[in-house]
Amino acid sequence: MLHTIAAFDRLGEENAFAVLARATALAHEGRDIVNLGIGQPDFRTPDHIVEAAIKALRDGHHGYTPANGLLATREAVVRRTLATTGVEVSPESVMILPGGKPTMFAAILMFGEPGAEILYPDPGFPIYRSMIEFTGARPVPVPIREENGFAFSAEETLSLITPRTRLLILNSPANPTGGVTPRAEIEKLVKGLEKHPDVAILSDEIYDVMTYDGEKHTSLLQFPEIRDRLIVLNGWSKTWAMTGWRMGWSIWPNGEKGAHLYDKVRKLAVNCWSCVNAPSQYAGIAAIDGPQDEVEKMMAAFDRRRRIVVEGLNAIPGISCVTPKGAFYAFPNVSATGRKAKELASALLEEAGVALIGGPDFGVLGEGYMRLSYANSEENILRALERIEAFLA
Repeated sequence: MLHTIAAFDRLGEENAFAVLARATALAHEGRDIVNLGIGQPDFRTPDHIVEAAIKALRDGHHGYTPANGLLATREAVVRRTLATTGVEVSPESVMILPGGKPTMFAAILMFGEPGAEILYPDPGFPIYRSMIEFTGARPVPVPIREENGFAFSAEETLSLITPRTRLLILNSPANPTGGVTPRAEIEKLVKGLEKHPDVAILSDEIYDVMTYDGEKHTSLLQFPEIRDRLIVLNGWSKTWAMTGWRMGWSIWPNGEKGAHLYDKVRKLAVNCWSCVNAPSQYAGIAAIDGPQDEVEKMMAAFDRRRRIVVEGLNAIPGISCVTPKGAFYAFPNVSATGRKAKELASALLEEAGVALIGGPDFGVLGEGYMRLSYANSEENILRALERIEAFLA
């Protein structure tokens, strides 16, 4: 056996892709599978975005682009950030990347090493912990609790910071829970972070426009007191149904304290992915600057599905589900079924033909829950709910 470094043995996975692969295999065997596992909009990328990429190809945009992204793409992100947050950022702090994960990869790699601690949401996106463990840093879970509506607690988060804490990862609206942290709680956190000036912050805001019931996303960019140590992750995948385009952006710190981080991530790009392909970047510009009608239609559809999911889950004996306020996930509590979450998720896929993700795939505090993505049609969601109820009966 070839000898590899120990760090690779610590890498985890995103089990949603494993469930997707199994669901696909079962479908190829002729099984009727309803997939509510993968976090991917079931809508087509809007036509004007697709046409922008085609035009870019026809216009000859076939070569390398700058490692940090085309200036025009970064300027589009600047316009979009101003429109959604009221904050003006410099294109020189914007990085265009192949999806959202490279920002996590870069930020955690910068701050993670043996002896360091990195705080991350639990339940949370599994790549956070995977990358922390890869670096040798100690992963410190920040509990995301159902009784808080799956919002993080500023007090609890701040209590976990020690002199070894290098990075704090936040996510709102949140995957897998659909929780949205209220502005008042974020303000408390920012105030408390004044006592910890050497802790960097990674704010994953990929679901920023996906809020419901009058909830508003609060971007951490709106707090200038932490701007010099704040990294914001965002992108095109969810908002414009562009998951396969691999288009993300991040906004890096300004000021003397954190400005050097931008050049570090640029060098990482040069050493790893080189650049993001040109046609996708032109598509990204069209997504930001073009009509948003399709985004509004998608959000209206997600809202309708969300209501169906919550009502349907709460009608099933043994399951309860708080109403998610953001993203396109529900995180029902299945502990009253008497089954372990991953065991139940596996049985539902194999025996009932419904793909869900067991809560422990998102952290140690995910036991007793399952993630259901309502990025699927109302018809399929209703079929899945009927199958879950029949299976548990």
